[in-house]
Amino acid sequence: MVVGGNNLKRESVEIDIRGTALSLSTGEMARQANGAVLVSHGDTMVLATVVASEEPIREEVDFFPLTVEYREKFYAAGRIPGGFFKREGRPSDKEVITARLIDRPLRPLFPKGFRNEVQVMVLVLSSDRENDSGLLGIIGSSAALTLSGVPFAGPIGAVRVGCLHGELVINPTATELKESALNLVVAGTRDGVVMVESGANELPEQIMAEAIDYGHGYIRKIVELQEDLREAAGKEKWPVPEVLRMPGLEGLVRQTATERMRQRLINRNKLQRQKALKELQKEVTAEVKSQMPEASEHQIASIIEEIEKEEVRALIIEKGMRVDGRGLKEIRTITPKVGVLPRTHGSALFTRGETQAMVVTTLGTSDDEQLIDEMEGKYDKTFLLHYNFPPFSVGEVKPLRGPGRREVGHGFLAERAITPVIPPYEEFPYTIRVVSEILESNGSSSMATVCGASLALMDAGVPIKAPVAGIAMGLIKEEKEGRVIVLSDILGTEDHLGDMDFKVAGTANGVTALQMDIKTQGITAEVMKVALEQAREGRLHVLEAMRQVLDRPRRELSVYAPRIVTLKIKTDKIREVIGPGGKTIKGIIEKTGVSIDVSDDGTIAIASVDSEAVKKAIEIIKGLTEEAEIGKLYLGKVRRVMEFGAFVEILPGTDGLVHVSQFMDKQMSTNVREGDEFWVKVLDIDPQGKIRLSQKEAMKDRGEAPEGYPRPEKEDGRKRR
Repeated sequence: MVVGGNNLKRESVEIDIRGTALSLSTGEMARQANGAVLVSHGDTMVLATVVASEEPIREEVDFFPLTVEYREKFYAAGRIPGGFFKREGRPSDKEVITARLIDRPLRPLFPKGFRNEVQVMVLVLSSDRENDSGLLGIIGSSAALTLSGVPFAGPIGAVRVGCLHGELVINPTATELKESALNLVVAGTRDGVVMVESGANELPEQIMAEAIDYGHGYIRKIVELQEDLREAAGKEKWPVPEVLRMPGLEGLVRQTATERMRQRLINRNKLQRQKALKELQKEVTAEVKSQMPEASEHQIASIIEEIEKEEVRALIIEKGMRVDGRGLKEIRTITPKVGVLPRTHGSALFTRGETQAMVVTTLGTSDDEQLIDEMEGKYDKTFLLHYNFPPFSVGEVKPLRGPGRREVGHGFLAERAITPVIPPYEEFPYTIRVVSEILESNGSSSMATVCGASLALMDAGVPIKAPVAGIAMGLIKEEKEGRVIVLSDILGTEDHLGDMDFKVAGTANGVTALQMDIKTQGITAEVMKVALEQAREGRLHVLEAMRQVLDRPRRELSVYAPRIVTLKIKTDKIREVIGPGGKTIKGIIEKTGVSIDVSDDGTIAIASVDSEAVKKAIEIIKGLTEEAEIGKLYLGKVRRVMEFGAFVEILPGTDGLVHVSQFMDKQMSTNVREGDEFWVKVLDIDPQGKIRLSQKEAMKDRGEAPEGYPRPEKEDGRKRR
């Protein structure tokens, strides 16, 4: 063991995972950090560093000051960033989400009372675009903390689990994930799971539980790998700080506050309960300070919070009751509404207890697609879900800024839950944006967003595969006997004071998204199975409540939504639609007022709020791209007259020959003039594209005798002469 200072000797350990080495090394890079580890898997490499302040921050700061930063460098994948400045800017949503993914399993493993600032930084130095750098970031951060000497109850390992052709696969590559029915990240200690993040294609709870347990088997190996590195290069652990309080203070506060806490704790109304507890804190603080004037208000408040936590947990464990009076599995009253905003394309107001989300769906065209420029490359995104959490939703006053990490993370979770039921772009060629405005919050606003998004999409007429609902589960672990109690539809208080926040979203058929954070040392596979099954029961209850207001997508889109129709033409006809310098397509847009998008594969998307304009544009494009068909009748126009017949235009730019023998009669063949119009039938098209036409056969098919040949009518209804 190395005590203090920096270890300059390079140490490295590795194991094999699916035929690829996972290696950890230290001592060569970033040697002035408290801990630094280079993690490699394939050709993907990340550098994870840890720096901790030597002194704790102010006593009155009641949170652990841990910051986690994850940054992707475009050079890692051999790319130069887009934009004017040509350098990486503010963190992308992906970087923010990955930083949260690293933070969540680390934070619970620091001792209570530790207030030294800790900064974890992960830099992606090399990317093979197949092995996930975010996963390596979790492992590297844990390894760097394990070596640093900072009091950290790790190490932890992390793996990704996929499901290919019905078989579970550890650490699938990016290519494999495209075909996988499961994308699950599991992090944990040697003894249990501490974090789960997953998206799935309606997989049964049993498979989800098996995947988590399967991943934990590999996590143990990664934990052992880090322990080997610690033996070779670790620093001495810092002493765990003691929580020092004035002698006699805790006993006095407990004597003053405990019974009154029990009396004021149970209240179905969140604001009333919070008000009662704030008044209790003021009363207790005043009484305690009257007897111990030198007592710290911060320490009094922290003891009161401990009492609240103990009493909330005791109420659940001993009486099976929660602070709002519900039973352990009871779900709050659900009140869903749809079509609440008249001018939007789709809207829903989803209320569950004191949590309320206004969710709105907007349909756009290809012009509204979001261009994503990431380290791995660029792509267009056609389904967007954005989550907003204004301060009034929890009765607070705060400045409005851009979306923070929490908003980005909650929006990503809801988007992941809904994505499996969104129709393919080829079937529903719209850009879809869903926005969730949280109007009230008391537990699981992200799952309210999932429910509201599902309803808003159906209200907009989006043909989703099935409705999706979400529910948040909690867990209380009884310390003495080791009992574990799972709670359905948790409140904010239960999230804050409990041991688990477990969100599960899915359809009636299976899970589409799962997120779990454990605030203890981890939970077993058995507890996970119980939680998943109880979550399934709760999800089905929520789905039934949603079905009462809207059970399937509306048949028609909103009158305010654009109508998009797609055509498929041959690629060699694209130039006919575009025209020289875009002249033709601009003319169609100007004439009809529609929006037109032409893809390289010959797919043409025509969009407009006016359905008649769409029809008109379709007719024009079909006229430009239609090809002659053998046996079909056309109203042709004579372009040239020859001794042997006449060349007749049957489509724009497409002529065919009517031989003298194929005219209706001899008189017609000798008197035909340029500009004349009559019906013709395509007899044959040779390999060179030459078309043989017949007026005679056209008349037979139309059932018109030669002598009574009627001229085609003009647009005004008058006969042509």
